[in-house]
Amino acid sequence: MSSPMEQLYQQLILDHAKSPHGRGLAEGFDAESFQVNPTCGDEVHLRVHLNRPADGAVVVEKVSWEGQGCSISQASISVMSELVAGTPVSAAEELGETFRALMHARGQGLDEEAEDRLGDATAFTGVARYPARIKCALLGWAALRDALIQSGAAGTTQEENP
Repeated sequence: MSSPMEQLYQQLILDHAKSPHGRGLAEGFDAESFQVNPTCGDEVHLRVHLNRPADGAVVVEKVSWEGQGCSISQASISVMSELVAGTPVSAAEELGETFRALMHARGQGLDEEAEDRLGDATAFTGVARYPARIKCALLGWAALRDALIQSGAAGTTQEENP
């Protein structure tokens, strides 16, 4: 039997899969990426919309996307798009690294500070116990990373580890 927290996380994933945030490709984008998980066929076409103020850090204004696949991949993209909207590119990249660390923690979770930064994305902690599902959860994050690199707003110095 699952704990109340696991049930809450499962419900959050299902809610995002049924009513995804950021879905629908918007015009006026800075870069886009198309990613496919060959293992299961999940796919995402993601666009990143940036705000490049002359006097400050480049900010992810929003992420728009279309995709198909399992509820885990679609919910993860939805949560990610909500999480990174309005954040500096550097913060979005850090969130991606933290989410990748969560997926490699094999269901053990991360420290409280890291999980606080991830917000609703911590709902995917249990997914990390199933190696075949980790790529599903990481699909949108890989597309975001690729789009940020293509836009020139992110460097390629971080380790590539989808």
